[in-house]
Amino acid sequence: MGRAGKIARRSFLIGSAALVGGVAFGWYQYRKELPNPLQGQGLGALTPYVLIDASGVTVIAPRAEMGQGTHTTLAALVAEELDLDWSAVRVLHGPPAQAYYNGSLLREGVPFAPLDQGWLAETARDAMDVPARFLGLQVTGGSTSIPDGFEKMRLAGAVARLALIRAAARRSGLVEADLRTEGGRVLLPDGASLSYAELAVEAAAVELPDPPELRPSNAWKLLGKSLPRTDMAAKSDGSARYACDVRLPGMVFATVRRNPAPGAALLRFDAKEALAFPGGRDVLPLENGFAAVAESSWAAMQALDLVQVEWAAPDVAVDEALIAADLRAALDGAPEATAREQGEISAPEFEAEYSVPHQAHATMEPMGAAAWLQDGRLQLWAGTQFPTMALAEAAKAAGVAPDAVEFHTEFMGGGFGRRAEMDFIRQAASLAKALSPVPVLLSWSREEDMAQDMYRPAAMARVRASVADGAVSQFHLATAAGSIIESLAGRFGFPALGPDSSILQGAGEQPYDFPNYLVTGHRAETRVPLGFWRSVGNSQNAFFHDCALDELAHLAGVDPLLFRMRQMTHLPSIQVLEAAAEISNWGATAPGRAKGVGFCYSFGVPVAEVVEVEDTPQGIRLTGAWIAADPGIALDPSIIEAQLSGGMVFGLSAAMQGAITFAQGRVEQSNFWDYEPMRMRQCPPITVKILQSGGEIRGIGEPGTPPAAPALANAIFALTGKRIRHLPLNREVRFA
Repeated sequence: MGRAGKIARRSFLIGSAALVGGVAFGWYQYRKELPNPLQGQGLGALTPYVLIDASGVTVIAPRAEMGQGTHTTLAALVAEELDLDWSAVRVLHGPPAQAYYNGSLLREGVPFAPLDQGWLAETARDAMDVPARFLGLQVTGGSTSIPDGFEKMRLAGAVARLALIRAAARRSGLVEADLRTEGGRVLLPDGASLSYAELAVEAAAVELPDPPELRPSNAWKLLGKSLPRTDMAAKSDGSARYACDVRLPGMVFATVRRNPAPGAALLRFDAKEALAFPGGRDVLPLENGFAAVAESSWAAMQALDLVQVEWAAPDVAVDEALIAADLRAALDGAPEATAREQGEISAPEFEAEYSVPHQAHATMEPMGAAAWLQDGRLQLWAGTQFPTMALAEAAKAAGVAPDAVEFHTEFMGGGFGRRAEMDFIRQAASLAKALSPVPVLLSWSREEDMAQDMYRPAAMARVRASVADGAVSQFHLATAAGSIIESLAGRFGFPALGPDSSILQGAGEQPYDFPNYLVTGHRAETRVPLGFWRSVGNSQNAFFHDCALDELAHLAGVDPLLFRMRQMTHLPSIQVLEAAAEISNWGATAPGRAKGVGFCYSFGVPVAEVVEVEDTPQGIRLTGAWIAADPGIALDPSIIEAQLSGGMVFGLSAAMQGAITFAQGRVEQSNFWDYEPMRMRQCPPITVKILQSGGEIRGIGEPGTPPAAPALANAIFALTGKRIRHLPLNREVRFA
C-alpha cells in the first residue's frame, strides 16, 4: 500500500495504492479528508480521477455521459496535462461518492445577477463549493460538468505527470529538469523511455510540492480541438452498455404501471389472467401501482395489460382550464419574488399575455434499471444524473445499509433532467428485494414514461411596456409557473423554503438596461409533478421576454436585431447577435421567406439564434437556422456545435408541436404519435458560430434551447404578420 503525500501550501493530497499493478491519482482541496470512493476496491486515492495500471491510463469521470460528450472533454482535460496520446485514453464513470461532488452546481443560486462579476458576487459563488462538497452533490446537470471539472481534471493530470517524472528521476538517477513526458511515457536524455504503467507504483510514493502551473491555452495540444469522442466507437458498434443491456444469471424482467392520475392511489388489482400468460411469473404491488414480472420484457408488458385494476380518483381532477386559472390567479396576486426593479412602470402603451404548456422529457431511452439483491448486498445498474442520491434511495428501498450497495452508473439514452429523479431507482430496488436472490431488469414502456414524468411547468406571462425614440422606455414582465422546487421537495419529504428561483430564471438577468424595468415572479398552484427540463425556467421566460421585445421593435419601427443590440450592456451578448446577423445574412432574405431572431443569456452563455421560414402549400417550412454562442472558452468545437444544434432542435420541437395536456387528472398524451417531436425532414440546416470572449468557462448543454422558440415565433410573424403568443405554434399555423 502506497502512502499519501501532502502537497504543501494548497492542501492538495495525492493518494495511491497498488492493486494488481494499478495506482490512482487525484487531488484534494480541503484539509479534512473526504471518504475514499474506491476504498472497496482496495485503492487509497483521494478524489481519484486518474487510474494507471498495466493496461494503461484510465480517466475516472465524475459526471454521467448521456450523449452530451462530457466524458470526452473531461478526459481531454486530464490527457492535456498528462501528455497522453488521445487514442490511448479510456474513460470510466466514477462510483457514487462525496469526493466527486459538483462544486459548480450551486453557483447560479446566489442572490446576485449572473452578469454581476463584482468581488462580492464572485466570493459568494466561490463559497458555494463548500455546501456542495459537504452535501455530496455528485450531479450531472445545469451545464456545470465542464466548469466544475475544468481545473480539477487538469490538476489531476498535472499532479500525476509530476509524480511520474519524479519517480523516473529517482530510478534513473537523473535530475527532473532533464526529463520530459510524451505519449504516455517519460523520456530520458539518452533516448530511452519509461512507460507510465511501469512507473506508477513508484510515483505514488514520492513527496510532492504544489502542483505545477497548468499549461496555458497557447500550449494546448488537445484542448481547443475537435477530438474523436471516447464513446463513439462503442455507440456505433452496439457495444456501449445501457441499463437495458444488463444481463445476469437467472434474470427476470419487469415493467410497471402506476395510477395514470399522478399521485393517486391503487385501490385493487386482479392478476389471474396476467399470471396465466405464457412467460408470466408474478405481479407485485408497488407504490400507487404494480409490476408484472416475466421471462422477457415483452412478455412482462403483455402480461401487464391483462391485469384487472381499479384506480383511485385524484383528489383534484386537473385539466387545462384549471391550470390556466391557476396561472392567471398567480399573475393577479402579489409576486413571490422580484428579479429586476428600477424606475417606475405607468400607463404602458403595449400589453400582452403569453403562455406555454407542460412539456415531457421524452428521452429516447425510457426509464429503467437492473437490480440484484443477494446475501444482504444490492447491486444496481442504472443511468442516473445523481448517483449519490440514487445509491441512498436504492438502499432505503431494498432495506439495506448504503455501504451494502454497489451502484453502476451506465450510459443514458438522454436525460434532460429526468434521470435526476429517483422513482425508477426505488422501483428497481424494491423489486430486487421482493425477488431476491433473483436479479431483475426493470423497463418502462413509452406510455408509462409519458404518463409518469416530472414535467416542465406550464407557464404564463404578462408584459406591459412602452417605446420612445426607437427604444424601450418601460418594461414589466410578470411570469408565473408552478414550483419545481416545491414539487421536488414533496417527493423527497423536505420543506421548500423561500421563493423558487426557477420561476424567474431567464427573465430578470437579460443584458438590457431599460430606464424603467420590472421583472416579477409569481408562484402558481403546483397541481402535477414538476421537474427540471432542459434549460429549466429559461425555456419559457426566453419566449416571453424575447417575443415581447420583438413586438416592441416592430412597434418602434426598428429592425428587431438592431433593436436588441442597441439596448444591451454586455459586450459578449452584442457580439453574438452581430455574429448571428453575419452568418445568417440577416439583411437579405429570398422572396417568400422571412427570418426571426431569438436571444437569451442563460447559464452564463449568451446565445443568439436566427430561423428562416417559408410558406408552402403544405404549410410553413423551416429553411435555415443559425446559432452564435460564447461559452468563454471552447474546449471541443465539435461537441459545442452538436450541443447547440441539439438544444435548438429540442427547443424548436417543443415550440412547434410539443404539449402535455391534462384531463381528469391524467396526461392525455401517450407516445410519440401524440407527443410528436420534430421530424428529420422538418429540421432545417443549422450553422453554428462559436465565439470565445476568454472569460470564465461555461457549460453548453442547455443554453441552445431557450432562444429557439422566440426565433421561430418571430420568424412566423415576419413572414405572415401573425403574432402567436401561445405555444405550441401548430395550434395556429400548419407546418410542412
